[in-house]
Amino acid sequence: MEGILPLKKPAGMTSHDCVAKVRKILMTKKVGHTGTLDPAVTGVLPLCIGRATKVAQYMTDFSKTYEAVITLGYSTSTEDATGEKIEEKSITTNFEPEEITSTLEAFKGEIEQIPPMYSAVKVNGKRLYEYAFEGKVVERPSRHVTIHEIERTGEIVYKDGTVDIPVRVVCSKGTYIRTLAVDIGASLGYPAHMSSLVRTASGPFKLEECLTFDEITQMIEEETLRLFPLEYALSSMPSLTVDKEMESKLQNGSVLPEVEEMTDERLVMYSEEGKAIAIYQKHPEKPGLMKPEKVFSR
Repeated sequence: MEGILPLKKPAGMTSHDCVAKVRKILMTKKVGHTGTLDPAVTGVLPLCIGRATKVAQYMTDFSKTYEAVITLGYSTSTEDATGEKIEEKSITTNFEPEEITSTLEAFKGEIEQIPPMYSAVKVNGKRLYEYAFEGKVVERPSRHVTIHEIERTGEIVYKDGTVDIPVRVVCSKGTYIRTLAVDIGASLGYPAHMSSLVRTASGPFKLEECLTFDEITQMIEEETLRLFPLEYALSSMPSLTVDKEMESKLQNGSVLPEVEEMTDERLVMYSEEGKAIAIYQKHPEKPGLMKPEKVFSR
């Protein structure tokens, strides 16, 4: 069995837990995920099965879409609802909807983020959450991420000195929505955290296409489980269809003259039957040539 299985990740499981469970259900060791989701977060988690694990590294580059709730009024140690309350400032007046809209708009485009202490980012060879569990706070390098879209998706809800703002965010890889929530709160003058989060899309994979563990198990029993082909994950990359003679050279991993279709960092080579043969890149040392980055027939 090979292909891409879009899993509807439940709350309470790590991405690694999900991989382990799918390995057991499918009775195969060759399963990999395409970017971690925090245990409390639900939604789209594409898993690569069999030969499709070769495209996992490219799928981590997908833009992601999230539905989140930003809660103003207090912040937490983890920047989400699982942490301890660390700062509080009661909200006693209502915001104008236009103020919320303009604040969200200000975060569109490339922004700078500092990863939260409770994250898997490594500093000096050690993950930040390991420092956090030891009660240490270390300096974290900032990173640039891109917010492609951000908008309010529902009513602003006031309760017990707090405000809930539901938002939809389309962003680049590496974006921390909980950090975005904290920064938006700061712009509005209040401590904040992300109180809920659902990933609704990862690249071409949408939440409505995803399967639960129970659905996967049932489909396996009924022999109706169909996986997305690995080519589906490469559909947004520049491509070239080659003839049989060129296909043989590609399968052998030959270094070849650069083609005019090589306009980007990578070029996916397809057979006449529509199967991905290899991904080529510009040769780093020999101008005018291209070399294989990944060959799928191997």
